[in-house]
Amino acid sequence: MAAIEVKNVAKKFRVYYDGSASLKEKLLFKNRSRYEERQVLNDISFKVEKGEAVGLIGQNGCGKSTMLKLMTKIMYPDKGTIEMTGRVSSLIELGAGFHPDMSGRENIYTNASIFGLTRKEIDSRVKQIIEFSELDAYINNPVRTYSSGMYMRLAFSVAINVDADIILVDEILAVGDANFQAKCFNKMREIKAKGVTIVIVSHSLGQIEQLCEKSYWIENRVIYKQGSPFDVHAEYMDYMGQKTRNAEQHNPEITETLENKEVLEQETLNLPQTDTRWGNRDVEIISAALLDESEQEKNVYKTGDFTNIRIKYKVNKSVKNPVVGIGVFRNDGVNCYGTNTFIDRLKINELEKDGVIDCKVFNNNLLPGEYSLDVAIHAEDGFAYDYYRSILQFKMYSSINDVGIARIGHQWNIM
Repeated sequence: MAAIEVKNVAKKFRVYYDGSASLKEKLLFKNRSRYEERQVLNDISFKVEKGEAVGLIGQNGCGKSTMLKLMTKIMYPDKGTIEMTGRVSSLIELGAGFHPDMSGRENIYTNASIFGLTRKEIDSRVKQIIEFSELDAYINNPVRTYSSGMYMRLAFSVAINVDADIILVDEILAVGDANFQAKCFNKMREIKAKGVTIVIVSHSLGQIEQLCEKSYWIENRVIYKQGSPFDVHAEYMDYMGQKTRNAEQHNPEITETLENKEVLEQETLNLPQTDTRWGNRDVEIISAALLDESEQEKNVYKTGDFTNIRIKYKVNKSVKNPVVGIGVFRNDGVNCYGTNTFIDRLKINELEKDGVIDCKVFNNNLLPGEYSLDVAIHAEDGFAYDYYRSILQFKMYSSINDVGIARIGHQWNIM
């Protein structure tokens, strides 16, 4: 059952070149009322099933936030329809209903009522809202005395405690300090587990990958690509990296426009690409192998074994500050682990000649199953020199019957 159904939605805005500030200026400078109509979205259609979490990605100005505001009915489409089933909570303009002279507690009641809660419903959850915000000591103070972080924390706490069927989120999972951010993200996981439908707009691709089953990439007013976040984000990062490089190399002020899929492929990809490999091959992955402690190749390992991932590469053109990464996926598509030299703070100044890279895993604690390995060499901005998906497959076995993805070291003490 679809919780959200967007059908053939289009939206454009009037962008005025120079507005008039007064009636006198309007009479004297009539040309100042000139404007252009800018199409932001054109024929957008997608469905979000009940309990599903999806992400909207794309470069600044592509229409992500506009799409979210259309879904909240802050604004309306020029054509097309948007159907929403259930109570909607939007984390877009956090604290938009707050009054600066009212206390935090009073603003909880006002803001929650905007979301459709009755007085009785607010009474029953005001305590948990205050506890989640961690503002107990300040809750009776006027919100004008709050810092911006406190203000956002209170607004977030209200928005996620209204028992919504649908939550719309726009770049707000960076509320407060690091501990509170983690708390917010865990709360979003908890909400999703309860079957709430979630739509997130974010430039943090990692957040979307951890929370969402699907991503929609909006480019040139349409949905260019949709699918699993891992698939969509890899191509998006490759495109954005190539775009940045083209701008730096050819014209610092260039603004590229994607007209259609064929243009994207022509601009972004310098060699024939497949679903399992892409990049410009300035540095080319020749092979990858899994080795045991005696340097012998293996494709079957016991949980806990030493495993060496050996990557051989060829340099067709020297590159500065490259990043080498790996990703491990179970055969059902579960992302089990990923890391790279940038994450591990290993600086590679330059690759000038062919070579070998080893990534040694001293305790391969993956549980029994079939797995595939991705290997990538890319620039710091994400532009792929060579991204090789599922370059090899391997199996894990174990005599212990614990469950999940990986074994976690532990010890029982019974007192």
